[in-house]
Amino acid sequence: MTLTFRQALELALEYSGRSLREVAAAAGVSYEQLKSLRQGKSRSTNVDDAVKVAETFGCSLEQFLAGNFDSEHRSVPIVGKVGAGARVPVFEAYEPGSGPQVVCPPGLDPRSVVAVEIEGDSMEPVYSAGDLLFYTRATHDGVPSEAIGRRCVCECEDGLGWVKQVKLGSAPGLFNLISINPQADNQHDVRLKWAAPVLLHWPKELARKVE
Repeated sequence: MTLTFRQALELALEYSGRSLREVAAAAGVSYEQLKSLRQGKSRSTNVDDAVKVAETFGCSLEQFLAGNFDSEHRSVPIVGKVGAGARVPVFEAYEPGSGPQVVCPPGLDPRSVVAVEIEGDSMEPVYSAGDLLFYTRATHDGVPSEAIGRRCVCECEDGLGWVKQVKLGSAPGLFNLISINPQADNQHDVRLKWAAPVLLHWPKELARKVE
């Protein structure tokens, strides 16, 4: 993966929690120049300044543009795929520790969070195929009260994984799975094994998988 300098800078700031002004001061480059670049008012910066910025993150410019500016990153597992309209079989398809990993987004605890990849288009335009969803299961089974009315990763009794808005069904133990895309079908009175609210959605362009 090769990023533009602007993309790499945005990700580096997000992962590190540093401010743009702090980075500009540490690199000895113009804050206004970096601000203009970040806002899209300028398209690039000179190579010398780009090298200086990369060095403030402890890496070369080549590593910076490859997204390898965070050697201390924490990762979480991608446990499989969930259907957003598509019928996806049991999505926890990998043995613990054997599946792909993605850099843990800031603010989430990698000890309890996992990620799934979306397949299908029923949650467009909010969630798209290939995007990642991060969640934590508060309980192994069941649907906690905080999941009702929220967009959740869930598993139905047929062993299929879904990302839907979960609402109460017509009787206890039954749930309605609602799509965002008005052209997609909703599912009514479905029995769920479990559901967990989505903590964070990352477009596929931003997700950085760990090699």
